[in-house]
Amino acid sequence: MDTLVEVAKLMTGQPIRVLTADDHPLIREGLAALMAAQPDIVIVGEASDGHEAIARFDELRPDVLLLDLQMPNLTGLEALVAIKERHPGARIIVLTTYDTEQLAAKAIGSGAQAYLLKSSVRRELIDTIRSVVRGKKHVDAGVATNLAIHASDDALTPREIAVLALIARGNSNRSVGEHLAITEQTVKGHVKSILSKLSANDRAHAVALGIKRGIIEL
Repeated sequence: MDTLVEVAKLMTGQPIRVLTADDHPLIREGLAALMAAQPDIVIVGEASDGHEAIARFDELRPDVLLLDLQMPNLTGLEALVAIKERHPGARIIVLTTYDTEQLAAKAIGSGAQAYLLKSSVRRELIDTIRSVVRGKKHVDAGVATNLAIHASDDALTPREIAVLALIARGNSNRSVGEHLAITEQTVKGHVKSILSKLSANDRAHAVALGIKRGIIEL
């Protein structure tokens, strides 16, 4: 919905309608308990995976969606992209345990208004919901710091990410080349570029940095 419409709702005392999407029932219950005490916020529905999140959003058209990134069947990030394509004005707050700047950048770049760590939910969620409805953005302070630190870094290309992912699975340069149908010499060139871009000491260090920053997953 349009931000002006949402602000008008707040001014007239209408509650903010929230949809929660998380595959853990205890998390959804905790969110419901946290918001039950807020007179200006009401939970209108729940979803337990990405597909259900999309369907429930289509059905309920909530003012705000609280979306976990790691869910079965369809990930939160995939659901985020799909929902924003269908509803460009959707207000989405990502709730996650992952503090990597790469995931935060993907989420914000895909249209999320906020990226909040679950460890900060009790302190920050209610204010974040209200600020998002007013058209503001919010990124966890620690994640925002990492984003700023690495803002000037050269991003790995899709091919370099593929090479790094294969290295993380224990493949030699020759095996990586066979998987990607490129020469071993080309692989060595990609590895050299990866080490430089990540400021890594060696292949193992590059893999560790890639996992820590959310570039690759094991």
